[in-house]
Amino acid sequence: MKKYLIVLLVVLLSLFAFAVKITVFHINDTHGHAWSFTDSAGNIIGGFATVASIIDAEKSVNPNVIFLHAGDINTGVPESDLMNAIPDIFALNRMRLTAVAVGNHEFDKPREVLMKQMSWAKFPFLSANIYKDGKPLFTPYIIKEIGGIKVAIVGFTTEHTKILEGPNSEDLEFKNVIEIAKQLIPELRKQANVVIALTHLGVGQGYSGLYTTADQLANEVEGIDLIIDGHSHSQMTQPMIVNGVPIVQAFEWGKVLGRADIEVENGKVVKIDWQAIPVIQSKVVGKDEAGKNIYQVVTKEALYVKVPLDYFKKLGGAKLDTVIGTTEILLDGERANVRSKTTNLANLIADSMLWKTGADVALTNGGGIRASIKPGNITIRDVLTVLPFGNTLYVLEMKGLDLIKVFEYAATVPNGQGAFLQVAGATWKSEGGKLTDVLVGGKPIDPEKVYKVVTNNYMASGGDGYSMLKGQKGYDTFYVMADVVVEYIQKVLGGKITSYDDKPRVERK
Repeated sequence: MKKYLIVLLVVLLSLFAFAVKITVFHINDTHGHAWSFTDSAGNIIGGFATVASIIDAEKSVNPNVIFLHAGDINTGVPESDLMNAIPDIFALNRMRLTAVAVGNHEFDKPREVLMKQMSWAKFPFLSANIYKDGKPLFTPYIIKEIGGIKVAIVGFTTEHTKILEGPNSEDLEFKNVIEIAKQLIPELRKQANVVIALTHLGVGQGYSGLYTTADQLANEVEGIDLIIDGHSHSQMTQPMIVNGVPIVQAFEWGKVLGRADIEVENGKVVKIDWQAIPVIQSKVVGKDEAGKNIYQVVTKEALYVKVPLDYFKKLGGAKLDTVIGTTEILLDGERANVRSKTTNLANLIADSMLWKTGADVALTNGGGIRASIKPGNITIRDVLTVLPFGNTLYVLEMKGLDLIKVFEYAATVPNGQGAFLQVAGATWKSEGGKLTDVLVGGKPIDPEKVYKVVTNNYMASGGDGYSMLKGQKGYDTFYVMADVVVEYIQKVLGGKITSYDDKPRVERK
């Protein structure tokens, strides 16, 4: 009898020996938000120090933990932008990030900045489909052994980067993600028990087949166990399941921490559970007698991350907090709005470009406008948060027939894309993706007339698909857009905004 019990115990132990749970935490599209911030309800959310404490709590009871970032570390918070994301990378090093997918915004600045960022990082930048001179520019994949299980993590970057970041990616080839994946995934399947695609592709973006999305990757390539995605800033409460593959995103800015628990038995994935964990540092629970918020701590910040980030934030903080004006109204720079319609902030920015250069027409891409400005004091920090890219004003001389081509292309850009065209000195209309009307100074464009056009240096270099601007006769003024907006608010608007034009300059059907 004892002999049979011993045999049974050995069998059970051998089965358990082959059962392993791996926990994968992930974030994406943090865009410089290494620090916590206040949401519309007054709660203090996000911040890498808060994320670190959540991950550390799991690590204390589970050694099989991976931490991933699905791309776009760069661009969005002045303290980060001014230091080329050193604070973010320093903190992610301390948090022992396993890997990051290369996002399109990693190309916002010249290549040498990206190369420096990669040298600072103690984690690899992954992308299997970006090539230079016939070879992958980045590490295509890594294989890690976790709890005796081999986990392959392969990176993919949207091919749209070639258009979105044209000026800083001209020498690169963005190969088709699906074609590369069909070559690579079967090989990884032979080497690893778990295959994770760490992608910066987005889901459901309506690219009409031009650029691969994460759901298309799952649908067309076999052998992927889990896709951890970014780029579309999708707010998920449960995975998107495509062809049996879970696709997950952790929203944006570190507001959410994704957690995937992968169960592996006998070397094969048998179950994946996923949840989106709200990253809340302190929650508003009431008001004191003075009307100030009373907070309850939800998650403590990890000091080994918080202390250096606090130091970085103090660097240059005084200048960033300089008040340059006030506004009694919300200046609308919300992502969904500036990429689909006229807003008062988009008009203000375009008007400032026109004012500074004396041009006939101002053209700027909605994707370059990254935030709103709330009623109250306007600081340099606010303006740099709205316009974080450091773009300069570029003046062109264009014949009317060439200018029309700009609007014809703009008419084809789907709502929601960064290439959506905001203007000053002009109005334009489209229907079904075709230009139906365009006026400059209230008059139809004269095909033979030479117009003075101001845009940003990104678009002038062909960025966001505006290739018809590249090569036009013109010059860079080296006026930084953010500086021009500050000057416009102070000199033209007298430092006080009580209302601003929000009449439609763009109408689409």
